[in-house]
Amino acid sequence: MIPFNQLKPLHDLLADEIHEALRRVADSGWYILGPEVEAFEAEFAAYHGAAGAVGVASGTDAIELALRAGGIGAGDEAITVAHTAMATVTAIESTGAKPVLADIDLETFTLDPLAAQAAISERTRAIVVVHLYGQPADMDALKGLAEKHNLLLIEDCAQAHGAEYKGRKVGTIGDMGAFSFYPTKNMGAYGDGGAVITGSREYAERLEKLRNYGQTTRYRHQSRGTNSRLDEMQAAVLRVKLRHLDRHNGRRREMAALYDANLRSVTTPAEAVDGRHAYHLYVIRDRDRDGLMATLQERGIGTLIHYPIPAHLQESHRDLGLPAGSLPQTERAAREILSLPLYIGLGDDEVMRVCEEIEKLRG
Repeated sequence: MIPFNQLKPLHDLLADEIHEALRRVADSGWYILGPEVEAFEAEFAAYHGAAGAVGVASGTDAIELALRAGGIGAGDEAITVAHTAMATVTAIESTGAKPVLADIDLETFTLDPLAAQAAISERTRAIVVVHLYGQPADMDALKGLAEKHNLLLIEDCAQAHGAEYKGRKVGTIGDMGAFSFYPTKNMGAYGDGGAVITGSREYAERLEKLRNYGQTTRYRHQSRGTNSRLDEMQAAVLRVKLRHLDRHNGRRREMAALYDANLRSVTTPAEAVDGRHAYHLYVIRDRDRDGLMATLQERGIGTLIHYPIPAHLQESHRDLGLPAGSLPQTERAAREILSLPLYIGLGDDEVMRVCEEIEKLRG
């Protein structure tokens, strides 16, 4: 059996470092917003060449607080995609703003700049661009659009740790970059966690207040905030993971290249010319996706779909008023996409077996 994902092999590789980090926190007696969080924030900012990083409780909170730090709230509109985890849409709605869903480029699975432009209205105040699967979006076009219309530009980097656009780390091109450290991510914690990076000290200071009830000093609250704090244990784990991120992303790219070289009968991912894909997921397309998925499962190969129902077709979001057929590229992707096994600890022989099984079925 080749499972879709496993987390334990990565833990086993880093076990000594992880256990030492956890012991350090346990022995310190300081478990929330302490020296580990401060050190991780400094190291994460330095890795990106950003002015600051602010640890928060989740990737969803990272998007929400970035929007709030940028002044987005009730009555505003924020453009994003329907082809994403629901966290992106939920975060926008948590600010009181309305998500306006635009179509994707089917080659990259990221926001189509022309679709984003068509979605702009007099209430548009932000664009939340998702670097889905680890693929950087067309940031030159989207940043130009944001600047032309004076819009806040937030990068959802939940699946794109270490990905690059024209040599720059994603998250550093817009006004703020939001990251998730959910355990399955390229750089995952041992629970939930998130962070926002920014080149603006003003935004960083707002974020620091927002994550901790709007507090400036103990029991003094300058503005309304929330409870969204990265804890010391997760920060300590993430400090270890950050040291290995580039090496592990390199291994992900090796496995992706092996898939690319040996899959001929399905549509494989197209890496953007200006981007360096982090391959959080390796996603193919096939017209009989459901049949392929079922047969691979019978043959002991796990796969998943990211994501089978676009946000605008979810029962929870019918009130957005986008019927079936309104986002054709998004809906085609949802019918055809299939994520193949790709994780640290997966062997080349296992990648080859997945390729061989697919080629037997489709070749």
